[in-house]
Amino acid sequence: FKNEEIPSKLSISRLPHLPVPPLRETCERYLSALEPIVKEDELKQTTWLMEEFLKEGGDGEKLQKSLERKACTTDNWVSLTDHGLQTQYLDCREPLVVFSNFGFALPQMDFRDKLGQIRCAAKLITAVLDFKTMIDNETLPVEYMRGEPLCMMQYCQALSSCCIPGLKTDSLVFHGKSSNAPKHITVAHNSQFFTVEVYNSDGTPITVDQLCVQLERICNSPLETNMELVGILTTLRRDSWAKWYDRLVQDPSNRESVSAIERSICMLCLDGAMPQVYGKSGRCAVLQMLHGGGSQWNSANRWFDKSLQVKEETPMMYQKKPQMMPSPVELLPMPQKLHFSITPDIKNVIEEAKQSMDKIAEDLDLRVLVFSHFGKNFIKAHKLSPDAFVQMAIQLAYYRIYQQCCASYEAASMRLFRKGRLGVIISTSSASAAFVKSFDDPKKQLLVMFSYFILEIRGQIIYGHILALKNQAIEDDIPMPGIFTDPSLDKAFNFRLSTSQVRTGTGCLCFAGPDQPEVYDFCYSFTDDDITFVGSAWKSCKENNVIQLIQTLEDALLDMRMLLENETSSA
Repeated sequence: FKNEEIPSKLSISRLPHLPVPPLRETCERYLSALEPIVKEDELKQTTWLMEEFLKEGGDGEKLQKSLERKACTTDNWVSLTDHGLQTQYLDCREPLVVFSNFGFALPQMDFRDKLGQIRCAAKLITAVLDFKTMIDNETLPVEYMRGEPLCMMQYCQALSSCCIPGLKTDSLVFHGKSSNAPKHITVAHNSQFFTVEVYNSDGTPITVDQLCVQLERICNSPLETNMELVGILTTLRRDSWAKWYDRLVQDPSNRESVSAIERSICMLCLDGAMPQVYGKSGRCAVLQMLHGGGSQWNSANRWFDKSLQVKEETPMMYQKKPQMMPSPVELLPMPQKLHFSITPDIKNVIEEAKQSMDKIAEDLDLRVLVFSHFGKNFIKAHKLSPDAFVQMAIQLAYYRIYQQCCASYEAASMRLFRKGRLGVIISTSSASAAFVKSFDDPKKQLLVMFSYFILEIRGQIIYGHILALKNQAIEDDIPMPGIFTDPSLDKAFNFRLSTSQVRTGTGCLCFAGPDQPEVYDFCYSFTDDDITFVGSAWKSCKENNVIQLIQTLEDALLDMRMLLENETSSA
């Protein structure tokens, strides 16, 4: 990605509308994705249903025309039927923690005491405020990918936003553009919450030194007597949290405190040190960011409903309270501690939430692999796509363990188009299946198969199109076509491998958790000379073994390198 000093308000008008893919091409790719994962008789049935769907003047043609008309009158036809946002996130009743939330860990900061943590946190927050200024003024530089401008609209919803629990579905609220836009952040420390005003009386953001003074005041504040871990409630299943959320905010002081958190620009979590029981520092940092380690560590020092939480961990050697730094000239208002009135029934639920959070932390198996044998330079030298190369390696590793293919997808940015969010590339296909099944057979022409797979994966954004056609049938009030009630549809989108490449030039560890019990989640990033993977799965799913899959993936990458080198030497 590259930035260009052009105001982001120009980016929308310059971006193209998302085109509707050709119907027949999408259907052919859908069948190709199904072929490796369903039985022969199931594929025959689906193929027949697809032929009926594609008949001239049939349901497919009618729905495609309706979708094309919609695309002509809207900025983005996918965003109107955003299955990923609504179904996979807002409708999902699993906890947000691990199942939905994701993040990235910055490289290790060079500080050795509490004051170092505070100053580092203050610099991060002031950077957020600078970012907010550019959003508010619509001067955020447009990002570019391969020379093409990207949609910047999503940044407008990153700050002062929150997810509100509901019994059946959650809702997203955005306060940044309200008439009384928030001027404060929330700080979590020792599982207590504070608000800090981050703008001076003249409207300018406070400085790093000013924020350091405020954070020191919070760190030096005494622990509340009989304090309850209210933040742990946000780790509950969403339907359960919705019930107790309504009970919690019936009290006026609770409602005021919750509103202050939800409206705040972002949340800063000043965490206590976690023991190195989670292994190497990279893995420990990811788990600290993802779930906080459990109720005995930092999981209650969060409000997982907040869209943006910045977390800083106290160094292990820190023992004493920080000494106050000289206060800047302007008199700063004291941080305001948020108070909660906890009834006996909510107290009982807090205990239940602590137990369920601890089970989540114990059940999650997450591993970090820094593959240092080669990076994107080696792959590009062989005129191959680094991303497709890794996608193929992940599928090969899975096949070697389970001796079968599975539904696999890669999250893909759709920001080249107006109001673009994330798309889904279905990376399993007949071509990828042929490759993994033949890899250990020296008689097969593997390099030819591999090159064909790379051509295939570039056009595999069919998920949104299929679901939009299904939603269009509901909107047009026609009988649901058989292709959308076919059991194979669920199998096609019942992904066992959830993957995403995150481009970063700063050495960040990007991560997410598995959103279903049987899913493996992989985040990966490239440098010129290495590839970093963060893989995770649930231990309670006995079929999963993320350690074995990571090890097999490393072997697969090395074997694929050998394939390329052998082909080169024999050419």
